[in-house]
Amino acid sequence: MNDQNFTTTFTVDQTPEEALGAIKNVRGWWSEEIEGSTDKLGDEFTYRYKDVHYCKMKLIEVIPHKKVVWLVVDNYFNFTEDKSEWKDTKIIFEISKKGDKSEIRFTHLGLVPEYECFNVCSNAWGSYIKGSLRSLMTTGKGHPNQKEKGDGEKA
Repeated sequence: MNDQNFTTTFTVDQTPEEALGAIKNVRGWWSEEIEGSTDKLGDEFTYRYKDVHYCKMKLIEVIPHKKVVWLVVDNYFNFTEDKSEWKDTKIIFEISKKGDKSEIRFTHLGLVPEYECFNVCSNAWGSYIKGSLRSLMTTGKGHPNQKEKGDGEKA
């Protein structure tokens, strides 16, 4: 694997099964705005953050208790010259047992320093993965983006 792809790793006391359950609960750690199914092979879902970022993901590999891979089918950024920078990249979650702990390795294959969004995206992934996802695994509560209030909704 190319060392320039964004990667981060952390360890938790939870089992690989529990870790995988949290990873698949994308609304619990990334965004409450996720639309679509996020747990079975072939599932597709969309992520949206205001008018800043939109992407469509497809689960292309699921190995129970070991690995989940998303393919970025479509992407839009409003802050980069190439609006589709993530398109055709892969987001990989690998889970391995380390003694009585589980190690989670996150890699965004294709998110490389040449990308205009690399710094912003790396910082965001670091926060979502090592902050929100880790918290969801260890405490049962993540810190996803909140649902936006639409017209007529009460705050």
